[in-house]
Amino acid sequence: INLILLFPLLCICSTIRTVVRTLQVTCTHPDCSLVLHFQTRAALCLARMKTGNDHALTSADNDSTGCLVEWDGVNCWPAAAVGDRVTMSCPEVLRPLGAPKASISRNCTIRGWSKPSLPYYHACQFEDNGEETEDKLKQEYFATVKLLYTFGYGTSLTALVTAVLIFCTFRKLLCMRTYIHICLFLSFILRGAAVFVKDAVLFADEGMDHCTTSTVACKMVVTFLQYCVLANFFWLLVEGMYLQTLLVFTFTLERRFFCWYTAIGWGSPMISVLIWVLAKSQFDNNGCWDDLESSFWWIIKAPILLSVFVNFIIFVNVIRIILQKIRTPEVGVCDRSQYMRLARSTLLLTPLLGVHYVVFVFFPEHVGERLRLYFELVLGSFQGFIVALLYCFLNGEVQTEIKKHVGKWLSTAENSPFNPITQDYTA
Repeated sequence: INLILLFPLLCICSTIRTVVRTLQVTCTHPDCSLVLHFQTRAALCLARMKTGNDHALTSADNDSTGCLVEWDGVNCWPAAAVGDRVTMSCPEVLRPLGAPKASISRNCTIRGWSKPSLPYYHACQFEDNGEETEDKLKQEYFATVKLLYTFGYGTSLTALVTAVLIFCTFRKLLCMRTYIHICLFLSFILRGAAVFVKDAVLFADEGMDHCTTSTVACKMVVTFLQYCVLANFFWLLVEGMYLQTLLVFTFTLERRFFCWYTAIGWGSPMISVLIWVLAKSQFDNNGCWDDLESSFWWIIKAPILLSVFVNFIIFVNVIRIILQKIRTPEVGVCDRSQYMRLARSTLLLTPLLGVHYVVFVFFPEHVGERLRLYFELVLGSFQGFIVALLYCFLNGEVQTEIKKHVGKWLSTAENSPFNPITQDYTA
């Protein structure tokens, strides 16, 4: 029986492996595809040099050695005898769509290979007018985006850490709801910290080639960032689930529910990230695993989309429940205001944390790159600040508790014989 069950499982695994290897061909970012293409050509050319299949030819008129195999960065020129003229064409990956093929010739002389008869940027019909200006503008844009999201994440981290300290300091505020808020704050803190760590590891060296660099450190940083992003979305899902639980159930076993919430918020992202790490290490172990064009990104994207979709359904259901309760004659004015206050802060986060991801998730990463960066990095960097503002700083209970403790402190200071201004004791 075990063998009968094992055989179809092995067939399924073999099929998945075949499909994954097929997808692997088209899962590279276009810029990196070009770099990797020429790296492969260079490796093949180097192999031709080492195998000795293409020996230097000798001219019939003299004993001088001909030209050896040479890689010029674009084409691999074969060995030739002195006096020979070799013609190559512009590679198809560099030639614009519909452009005619252009030939590039080189002569083999006694001194070696001559210069190409036509520069590659002419043969491949590159339009380099204004290219330096465009690259400069792009660098300035990226530098501006980085400055803005660095400020945004810094502001969010400051607000979130302050909010966590407030909840932990004033014990009277601690309950199931605030525990969930704290976990959501922590997921935002981890996400912001992961972005700063990623910038420090991956972008500290401007000369780093992100298409070929592949270290354990950079892979770990990208993996940690993906876990933090997943945990962020799943704890938002938990917020919605808890809100619905409060509205549906009159009495709940909060401790048991919190265990499930913790498993969903911190455990579910761990499962997705582990599957993604295994898939990347086995089938696409290239670079720093930050190639967003890879098909394996759907292992990360799919759970995020699922959480956003489920949260949207929950929020629609929450609105329906609230409207039903408000319209019920038995519900008093105080209860109605409580329901509205309970739902307002969570419902405001729906367009804030999920809609922009759904809009861009089905487009390739290089499509609308600037708009995507603005939404996901600049606006996304301030999400933690807004969450802390809604759930903590604008919360009536928090404000009341802070005012009460500040009032006690001021009352104690006034009645104290020690004058904090003059630093003296008064009789």
